[in-house]
Amino acid sequence: MNQKCFRIKVPASTSNIGPGFDSIGIALNLFFTIECSPGEQWCFIQKDDNNRHMPEGKDNLIYQTALFVAHKFGFTSLPPYHCDVFSDIPIARGLGSSGAVTVAGVELANQILDLDLPMKSKLLIASELEGHPDNVVPSFLGGCVVAYYNRKDLYYVKKNQMNTVDFVSAIPNFELKTKMAREALPKTLSFLNSIEGSAIANMCTAAIIQEDYAMLGEIMEMDLFHQPFRKQFIPHFDELVGYMRAEGAYGTFLSGAGPTMISIFKKHESKLLLEGWKEKYPNIRWKILNVEEEGMKVEVNVSSAQKTH
Repeated sequence: MNQKCFRIKVPASTSNIGPGFDSIGIALNLFFTIECSPGEQWCFIQKDDNNRHMPEGKDNLIYQTALFVAHKFGFTSLPPYHCDVFSDIPIARGLGSSGAVTVAGVELANQILDLDLPMKSKLLIASELEGHPDNVVPSFLGGCVVAYYNRKDLYYVKKNQMNTVDFVSAIPNFELKTKMAREALPKTLSFLNSIEGSAIANMCTAAIIQEDYAMLGEIMEMDLFHQPFRKQFIPHFDELVGYMRAEGAYGTFLSGAGPTMISIFKKHESKLLLEGWKEKYPNIRWKILNVEEEGMKVEVNVSSAQKTH
C-alpha cells in the first residue's frame, strides 16, 4: 500500500422527490469533504460547526464504513490516517448527510488500500450499507438517478442537465431522525393504493426524464407512499406547500425523511423572492440549491499547503 494524501468531496442529495420512495435521488451542491494524510493513529477532526458531535476516533462512522470495505476484500485492518472533516450538509435534515458519510467511507478504503474498485462495486457496497440507493448513488455519480437495489444487484439510470430549475430548500431548526420517520410508515398498503401510488411514481419519473417540471410539481405532491405519513412531524408542511405554490413553485416535496422541504422553481426566479421568505419564516434556513452534475471527486497527493476545503 502506497500511503498518500488525498481529498474526497461528496455532494449532498435529496431523495424520494415525492413518490420515488427509496428510488429517486438528486445530487445537490452542498458538500461533505475529508482531507486525509497518513498519521500515527486514526483521528477525525471536525473543521466546521456543523458536526461537532462527530466521534474523533475509530468509532467514527467514516472509519467504520472504511473498515467494512476492508474486511470485504480480505484486509483485517487499515493503516492509520488523520482526516480533517468539513461539511455544508446539515445533520438529520433529509439532505443525505448519512449517505455522504457512507460514500466518503467507501472511497476512503478504496484510496488507502489501493483497491481500484469499479464504480458499480462502490455503488453496491454503499447501497448495502444504507439499505437503499437513493442517496448514495447520486452522491457517487452526480445528477438525478432512478435506482432499484434488491440486496443482490443494483439497477440505475442517470439523468443529467437539470439546469433550468432551482431547488429551494426550507431547512427547519429541528432534526428528524430517519428511524423515527420510517417507523411512521405503514407496514402494508392495499392493492388498489399500491397501484395508484405506483402510477403516480411512474409519472414522476417520466416528468423528470422529459424535464416537464410543471407536471412533476403537480404529480410529486400526490405521493401516497411516505409524505402523507411523515408530514405529521413537520408542523408547517401543508401551509408551506400551498404558500410556495402561490409564490410560483412548480411544486414542493419532503426531502428524504425530512424535515427539510424542497420547492422546485424556474431558474433564477427564486432569488427575487428569497428575502420575503426569510421574513415570513424566520425560523427556517433558506438555501437555493442546484443539481451537482459530477458527483464524488477525489484529488490525490494533496499537500499541506493545498489543504483547504
